[in-house]
Amino acid sequence: MPGENLSRDEARTRAELLSVEAYHVALDVRSAVGDAEEGAGPRTFRSVTTIRFRAAEPGAPAFVDLVAPAVTGITLNGRELDPAAVFDGARIALDAVDAENVLVVDAQCAYSRTGEGLHRFVDPEDGEVYLYTQYEPADARRVFANFEQPDLKAPFRFEVTAPEGWTVWSNGEGARDADGVWRFAETRPISTYITAVVAGPYHYETDVYERTLPDGTTLRIPLGAMCRKGLARHFDADDIFLVTKQGLDFFHEHFDYPYPFGKYDQAFVPEYNIGAMENPGCVTFREEFVFRGKVTQASYERRANVILHEMAHMWFGDLVTMQWWDDLWLKESFADFMGSFSMVEATRFTNGWVTFANNRKAWAYRADQLPSTHPVTADIQDLEAAKLNFDGITYAKGASVLKQLVAYVGRDAFLEGARRYFKRHAYGNTRLGDLLSVLEETSGRDMKEWSRAWLETSGVNSLTPELSCDAQGRVTELAVTQDGATLRPHRVVVGLYRVEGAKLVRYASAGADVTGARTEVPGLAGAERPDLVLVNDEDLTYCKIRFDEGSLATLRAHLGDIDDPLARALCWSALWNLTRDALMPARDFVDLVLRFAGRETDIGVLQMLHAWARGALVHYAAPDWREEGGRLLAAGALSELRGAEPGSQHQLTWARFFASVAGGPEDFQLLSGLLDGTARVDGLDVDQELRWAFLAPLAAHGAADEAAIAAELARDDTASGKRHEVRCLASRPSAAVKDQAWAAVVESDALSNALVEATIAGFAQPSQRELIAPYAPKYFEAIARVWEERSIQIGMDVVRDLYPSLQEPEATLAATDAWLAEHESAAPALRRLVLESRDDLARAVRAQARDARG
Repeated sequence: MPGENLSRDEARTRAELLSVEAYHVALDVRSAVGDAEEGAGPRTFRSVTTIRFRAAEPGAPAFVDLVAPAVTGITLNGRELDPAAVFDGARIALDAVDAENVLVVDAQCAYSRTGEGLHRFVDPEDGEVYLYTQYEPADARRVFANFEQPDLKAPFRFEVTAPEGWTVWSNGEGARDADGVWRFAETRPISTYITAVVAGPYHYETDVYERTLPDGTTLRIPLGAMCRKGLARHFDADDIFLVTKQGLDFFHEHFDYPYPFGKYDQAFVPEYNIGAMENPGCVTFREEFVFRGKVTQASYERRANVILHEMAHMWFGDLVTMQWWDDLWLKESFADFMGSFSMVEATRFTNGWVTFANNRKAWAYRADQLPSTHPVTADIQDLEAAKLNFDGITYAKGASVLKQLVAYVGRDAFLEGARRYFKRHAYGNTRLGDLLSVLEETSGRDMKEWSRAWLETSGVNSLTPELSCDAQGRVTELAVTQDGATLRPHRVVVGLYRVEGAKLVRYASAGADVTGARTEVPGLAGAERPDLVLVNDEDLTYCKIRFDEGSLATLRAHLGDIDDPLARALCWSALWNLTRDALMPARDFVDLVLRFAGRETDIGVLQMLHAWARGALVHYAAPDWREEGGRLLAAGALSELRGAEPGSQHQLTWARFFASVAGGPEDFQLLSGLLDGTARVDGLDVDQELRWAFLAPLAAHGAADEAAIAAELARDDTASGKRHEVRCLASRPSAAVKDQAWAAVVESDALSNALVEATIAGFAQPSQRELIAPYAPKYFEAIARVWEERSIQIGMDVVRDLYPSLQEPEATLAATDAWLAEHESAAPALRRLVLESRDDLARAVRAQARDARG
């Protein structure tokens, strides 16, 4: 990745010099089909870009961003420049610009196999070729020449010459002209990273959204949704359109700013690196949101949340964009919060805040305790750092802080602040102070102090109750203590719970503003002694919840009896944090899951519990207990599977969990029987996706060979089937298999991003610690070279996911420290990834020691 980075200082200097008036981008992607020339290098397409821009200082030098194998022509204001002299593979140097400029760049750009730039995918099912773009934060320069920074916005006009029979989409409305070229309407001013092109023989469905605006006019938004032809039979576009319309209604009602980008297409595309991307008018999603088999309601909820998250970006991010990646939170935190906020209030997924509390915030808690933790408003010095800051702090902690902000300033003041923000800064770029100023106007609060506490510092606080009662069993005092490097103001509800028959119910509560190290909670003196004190009941603030000894004892006996699903989810999350922080033995957490998870009504929480239980066993349990713990989890999962309502989503969830923890001959015999039809579980539909879930552990434990995997691929010879096959093949317990998998990922760049991901997932099996031990030293020998030679996405996958966390921990920690000491000058982003992995392993060591003590 040498030469491709861009620093914040460079971007600031360029923004002071230049203003961009317009782009015209002409792409010819007919080369996407047909055989590539042997030995001719990467498959390329022609990209011709015309940029009109002004310069504040005529005669000053400037540069344009472009990552391409070749440039065939450059013209600046009618003057031809020598590409060999001014293009270095990542930038075009302009020695002197005029007050008004026209730059034309004719380049051969490369199709991507890593999901960055213009990704080319060949469907193994039918040989069809599909293209789509993905740019964030700075990969538009892989497709056309540009000024690749968010604050140099401009209108864009795209035209695309595509193979016969294809359809092409971009941000604006478009059509194929008589000359065969697809031409698209000029956009409003937008940043480079949210421009988009999708092209190929996609299956496409349409609808329309209409709304009467306050001035009496009708807003009409054409809706489209697309996927590969091979997925068309699974495509439930009607549900996608339903959530889309519900979201547009919600945002129009609350933002008072009509959707500003014309049409609204949503493309579900293959081999996508992220969940989705908010390209205005042409949103892209990973195609796994098109469900090939039976899934639980949690999967539909997750898709709805992502649809609404991306829709919120049309205002927070696309209409108003952060000036530089320091303020990435101005779009991602808001979209993350508004995704749940709108989903709960506008769709059928009314328990979305339960998922947020249990699932989303767990991501934030982990990120905020890493050595790389950072304030929500981060110090982003360059593009590599920006790429890594799409993390749990920017998304989930930022969203949690906004939830706290709504409780702090009030819902009406928050939404009125958003409305003023859009109107004041439409099509512009902003920084932190721009948002704080409107919130001060609408709330009357001092937002600077709130910002210093919540946005400009890092780390998570723990809140713990202190309870005093008299001889009659009445509360005399209830206080909340706070720890952490920065003591913040927290608006909380403290709930008191008691056992009533077969339920643990709340019988009293009080709101409090927690400040400083200790805060007394008013209004609860005289209440009956509680069995459980739940700090941050209703989940208003961002914190780790702790328990007094009596409350913890109650949860050990009655966790499944908590009637309220949000309160129950908060308790589960708190217990998981205790486990991660080495304050509770991992085996105790596993025991709680075995005793109470079967009573969990919220399917998303249940799936999270399964993931946590498996994580506790693999990483946090003492090594000499892992085998027993695995047997207990497998037996418990099988019992719940057999006892679940036939055909229910709980049955499906327990079936998947059983497969993930299966470890003994009887387990494998049952899975094999479910695959070949000699065994059955009443009501369980073993569809194709579930078949792969059952085959994966069989392959990893040597109970299914290459022939069995090949036979399964023959049943499912699709792109999805190919990914499953690759993962299963790499998971087999064979030294030769591991050597092949390592070479395919680390020593070669032949695999696409999706197959790299699948190979890594198969390679690193917890049951094969000894088998993969030889690759620990190879990891440290390879990562600097991989980071230097491969794309940042592949580099991240290799460095993060092949870290030898399953090996002897003390030796791995020592090897990590040695690598860090020897590579002090390595790219900061690379060092960050290694440091994060080291911290996770050190945390696991502490947890294992705690578990061993019992």
